[in-house]
Amino acid sequence: MLLPDDLIIKNNCSKEMIKLHKKTKGSVIATKKVDKKTVSRWGILSIKNKKNRYFEIKDVVEKPSIRKAPSNFAIIGRYILPSNIFGEIKKLKPGQGKEIHITDAIRNLIKKDNKFYGSIFTGKYLDCGTLSGYINSGIQIFRGKK
Repeated sequence: MLLPDDLIIKNNCSKEMIKLHKKTKGSVIATKKVDKKTVSRWGILSIKNKKNRYFEIKDVVEKPSIRKAPSNFAIIGRYILPSNIFGEIKKLKPGQGKEIHITDAIRNLIKKDNKFYGSIFTGKYLDCGTLSGYINSGIQIFRGKK
C-alpha cells in the first residue's frame, strides 16, 4: 500500500522493502527518524531488535503526544501488508479524528503475533500532505530534473 501524500525520491524504497520482506517473511513498513517535537504528526513505531537498516516492530501508536511516543521512528506511507489486514480493518471502529486508522489494524495483528518490520529507507522523503509541502515537493522534483 502506498499513500499518495508521501513521496520518496532518489532511491527506490519499494525495492528495499521487498528485499526485507523476502528476508524476514514478515510485513514491512517504511520508516524514518523524525524530530521528537513532531511525533504527534505521525504514526510512531515502538521498536525491538534494531539492526542496521531495519527493526522488528513491537507496537504502533497513531499521532502520540511527545511524552507518549515510544520512539521517533515515524511511519512513512509505504506498507507491505498481509491479506488478513482486511479482516482487521472491517472490525475497526472510528478512532482518533473519527477515522479508521490502518495503524489500529496493524496493532491488532502485532498482538496476534504477526511479524512487522520497520524498513529505514535511504531515499529522500517529500511530504505532500500540506499545501506548502506539496508546492515545495514540486519545486524540489523540478529542480532535480535540470
